[in-house]
Amino acid sequence: MRIPARFAPILFSALLSAIMVAIVSAFVLTTTQGLHAGFPAQWLRSCATTWPIAFPTVAVVAPWVRRIVGRVTA
Repeated sequence: MRIPARFAPILFSALLSAIMVAIVSAFVLTTTQGLHAGFPAQWLRSCATTWPIAFPTVAVVAPWVRRIVGRVTA
């Protein structure tokens, strides 16, 4: 199954934000609390509460960043 190209920006934002949230939340939880028995549940809860903020942020900010990068690169 292929997704139509018109959905590429939304898919990009969803995947990038999900990957970033997973990595950053795991890092923050590990450095502040260490690995413990409740870590996986806490990590998933952290991801679930922060991804709804990260996804629209990436969707709005990514086009702006692409324009800036286009202006400052050859």
